Amino acid sequence: MNHYTDILYEAKAGVARITINRPEKYNAFRGKTCDELIDAVQRAGWDKSIGVIVLTGAGEKAFCTGGDQSAHDGGYDGRGVIGLPVEELQGVIRDVPKPVIARVNGYAIGGGNVLVTCCDLAIAADSAQLGQVGPKVGSVDPGFGTAFLARVVGEKKAREIWFLCRRYTAHQALAMGLVNAVVPMAELDAEVDRWCQEILQLSPTAIAIAKRSFNADSDSIRGIGGLGMQALALYYGTAESHEGVAAFMEKRKPRFRPDPSDGSEA
Repeated sequence: MNHYTDILYEAKAGVARITINRPEKYNAFRGKTCDELIDAVQRAGWDKSIGVIVLTGAGEKAFCTGGDQSAHDGGYDGRGVIGLPVEELQGVIRDVPKPVIARVNGYAIGGGNVLVTCCDLAIAADSAQLGQVGPKVGSVDPGFGTAFLARVVGEKKAREIWFLCRRYTAHQALAMGLVNAVVPMAELDAEVDRWCQEILQLSPTAIAIAKRSFNADSDSIRGIGGLGMQALALYYGTAESHEGVAAFMEKRKPRFRPDPSDGSEA
């Protein structure tokens, strides 16, 4: 699958750059986007001429804003457990023996924030915003997006991120350990390139072993995620989840609970 419609792929001087190319959708992914990202990460990950993979989004507004809600009606489009094969995408980012750097050029929200979490390193523009929105729209990422996020930022902060659905600035994300560096947007490419060049000077085998060693400690989360995705598929069939999607599409606050003013019990 070397002909892509939803992403851009460029390999140059040891660096593969994979760009989600749906700026009109704030680089939200649909099933086809995930399939192309999986193919591209595998392609770069097992290409011996490539030493680093950079994942980013087109334009300056968004890195990725997660699943395309317009493709979600009781389940996303695609071939995965929930439609979108997101668990496979997250897994392949971890499985390839090359460092994957998230170039966070704007909003990294929902599934986009999970991609940042799963990438080995993350460098953000100072204008970037990160956070989760699942409970606002009748969704959740019950695997790497939750359990692994806690490994990255700590239990209390991870629970805050999911239970409050706030947005965090790039500098707040840096302070919590979700990103490695923050620079002005105009310097983002230069900073990413500096990190890539440093990595390219090092032993690829040693880096591959180190990455697999890091992953070995947290790979049980893959099983948690598989179980969670099955539960999530069932949840997407509920009225509660449908209300979250409808409210998002209609740009209104969701009504997840009965209104006490109408005489019903909360």
